[in-house]
Amino acid sequence: MALKFQISLHIKDIALLEKFRDFLGSVGFIAKESADVVRYRIHSIKDLSVLIYHFDNYPLITQKLADYLIFKQVFLLLKNKDHLTKEGLHKIIALKAVLNLGLSENLKIYFPSIT
Repeated sequence: MALKFQISLHIKDIALLEKFRDFLGSVGFIAKESADVVRYRIHSIKDLSVLIYHFDNYPLITQKLADYLIFKQVFLLLKNKDHLTKEGLHKIIALKAVLNLGLSENLKIYFPSIT
């Protein structure tokens, strides 16, 4: 199971992503996704810890804060290795169900009781 943070922006805004990455201590990476889209991603638990620290100290506002708090719950479950238990995995899948795009079709098939 992998947790990632990502931001996608128009290529003209790459400098903004670079500044954010540099502000976080150069964690994560920026990649060109298409002719006009760049994406900043953070994958590792160690690097995600830097991001969590930042957003705990500089909270987001509006719906983004609620999304962040769910993301942080998943991060803590993974960091504490709770994802290795059936109960922990089900907690993560249930949290994923309420984030962004919700559950993928495959997850819906494998976890039909989680909505």
